[in-house]
Amino acid sequence: MTLMKWKPSRNWLSLRDEMDRFFDDFLGGELDRFPAGFESNWTPSVDLLETDDELVAKVELPGMDKKDINISVQDNVLMIRGTKNQEKEDKNENYHRIERSFGSFQRSLSLPAPVDVKKVKASYKDGVLKVALPKVPEAKAKEIPITVE
Repeated sequence: MTLMKWKPSRNWLSLRDEMDRFFDDFLGGELDRFPAGFESNWTPSVDLLETDDELVAKVELPGMDKKDINISVQDNVLMIRGTKNQEKEDKNENYHRIERSFGSFQRSLSLPAPVDVKKVKASYKDGVLKVALPKVPEAKAKEIPITVE
């Protein structure tokens, strides 16, 4: 009996190869695209950072219109929803690959500190949504002075 060193990456690569073969068969193999009318679920990337005064969420939403984005805060949860519509295809064009995602998404982020919902502001520039969530005064870090007795 021969012992072989276990390499987890080998198993993942084999799984990936099997999945690639499955999708090639499903999609016809010739054209890497979703069938007409098929909407993919996609999840935009989010960064959440904290400063002394606020929490800031930055969400990648390239190619979206601000009217298709909805933001709400309730029970210390930031909810971002939207729909990214697929561009109309010109039947005379010969696509070889369509990889851009489209469809509806929803992200819910539990916030690490209470925020003042009335002062939340959002801006959208160059495909990045920025949501500034000011902390309530009680949530801000306070230094406690030490007295010498």
